[in-house]
Amino acid sequence: MAHRYTSDLTRDDVTPKSLFLNRRQIMAGAGGVLGAGLIGWAARAQDALEPNTLEEITTYNNYYEFGTGKSDPARNAHMLTTSPWSIEIDGMVDNPGTWSFEQVVEGMTMEERIYRFRCVEAWSMVIPWNGFELADLLARVGVQEGARYVAFETALRPEEMPGVRVPVLDWPYREGLRLDEAMHPLTLLATGLYGEDLPNQNGAPIRLVVPWKYGFKSIKSIVRITLTDEEPPTSWNMSQPREYGFYSNVNPEVSHPRWSQASERVIGGGLFASRQPTLMFNGYEDEVASLYEGMDLAEFF
Repeated sequence: MAHRYTSDLTRDDVTPKSLFLNRRQIMAGAGGVLGAGLIGWAARAQDALEPNTLEEITTYNNYYEFGTGKSDPARNAHMLTTSPWSIEIDGMVDNPGTWSFEQVVEGMTMEERIYRFRCVEAWSMVIPWNGFELADLLARVGVQEGARYVAFETALRPEEMPGVRVPVLDWPYREGLRLDEAMHPLTLLATGLYGEDLPNQNGAPIRLVVPWKYGFKSIKSIVRITLTDEEPPTSWNMSQPREYGFYSNVNPEVSHPRWSQASERVIGGGLFASRQPTLMFNGYEDEVASLYEGMDLAEFF
């Protein structure tokens, strides 16, 4: 498995799946392909987070299409049919059309990315995703000159998604990125966790992962990708524009109107979960700060 972009988190920041491979087996089997990358990650890991188990990652979720409680997605998402699955890719692209999931992933360089995950609700995890760079898909479909944004849309299936029967948001769920954000090497289309297929409650069969932004930007169960020259509407910004901006970069200096973002609760600590200071851009400042040079990061939250 090739690693083309590294994180400063190591495998020691992630609890192995109990019935999968233990940490020593993974390290021993990595060989020359992973060895250099893992050594580099270890050298950079200055602020290791508490580990997260597969159970924590898959049972503590926000996926309002299946209910607003943290345990609702794990309880209800089994109703979602994920095969067959298709994604409509349209707008300012050279090769628009409806792509099956198999066509989307065919030939892509699949990687493991160990990323921090920071929710706007001020809790965090560390998650080992499997997937490929969004930039690779955009290159395949051919981005036309003048395109500036990428819009995404989640499946809307009231018969399979009990949460959409309640008008919590204006369904379907929508999100968007600037084109340069979408093309950044950290931006991932995830298809798995811990080397296995993505669970339904985590956004199966394919979701976006943008690790320097609050988690709601990482839209789940994608059925449409549109290239456009205009900033697309996004669900939480449409619902509460004062509280949720289009950019929604992790910024500990800009509070949510109802709570501080200066620290976060680390999932995995039980009733006495620890808190830690929130890092600018969720710890990816060196990689992404240049995207926002000259912008007022308080105004463009």
